Amino acid sequence: PGPRMESLPEAVLIRILASIPAVDLVLACRLVCCQWKNLVDGAALWILKCQQEGLTGAESQENAENWQNFYFLSKKKKNLIKNPCGEEDLQHWGEVENGGDGWKIEELPGDFGKEFPSEEVHKYFVTSYEWCRKAQVIDLRAEGYWEELMDTTQPKIVVKDWYAGRSDAGCLYELCVKLLSENEDVLAEYKSETITITQDNDANWTEISHTFSNYGPGVCFVRFEHGGQDTLFWKGWYGVRVTNSSVTVEP
Repeated sequence: PGPRMESLPEAVLIRILASIPAVDLVLACRLVCCQWKNLVDGAALWILKCQQEGLTGAESQENAENWQNFYFLSKKKKNLIKNPCGEEDLQHWGEVENGGDGWKIEELPGDFGKEFPSEEVHKYFVTSYEWCRKAQVIDLRAEGYWEELMDTTQPKIVVKDWYAGRSDAGCLYELCVKLLSENEDVLAEYKSETITITQDNDANWTEISHTFSNYGPGVCFVRFEHGGQDTLFWKGWYGVRVTNSSVTVEP
C-alpha cells in the first residue's frame, strides 16, 4: 500500500485540502480526524484558499484574526438590497409612503438631470411634493450570515445610497438604517440629517455611506429606509432622486 494521508507533510496536506470546496471542508473534512480538524480550523489553509481565489490584496488585512470567516465573508459579499435601481418598479420595497403624487421610476438622466457615475445604472426612483418614503428589511440569517458569525466576528455592515436633485427644483433627502434584533429591537442606528438641495443645484449624484462595526451581539435584521420630497410643492415629480442603494456585509 502507498503512504497514508497522515504521513504526508503538513504543507502538502494543506495544498490537497485547499482544492476541496469550503463547505465540504467545514462540514465533512473537519470531522475526519484531529489533524484535519486542526488544519481546517487554522489560518494557513484559508490563507492559501484566499490566495488561490484572488481574495487577498490591500483590503485583506494581514492581521485578520479568523481567515476562515474572512474567506466566507469575501465569497458571500453582495448587495443585499433587492431592486436597488427601480428595474422592477417598487417590488421588494415595503412600508411605502406615497406623498404628493407618490413615487415614480424614471430613466436616467431624466429632465434637468445628470448621468449616473456608473454605466450599469439606468433608472432611479423620484419623489413628489410631499414626503415619499420606502423601506426594505434584510433578514441576515436568510441571507446565510449565521448567528455565531454575526455575534462573535461582528463583520462590518456597510450602507450606501445615492441621491440627486434636478437642476430646476430644490428638494430634501433623508436616510435611516437600523440594526434590529430577532424581536426587532433597535441595536444600532444611523440617521442622516435632513439634507437640503437648493433650487440652483448642479444635479450631480452624491453618495452617502455609513459603516456599522462593533455593534454587539444579537443583530438579525437590517432595516434600510430613505426618502424625500421637493421644496417647491410643484405637482408631479420634482423631488429628490435616489438609486443604487446597497447594504453589504464585509470582512
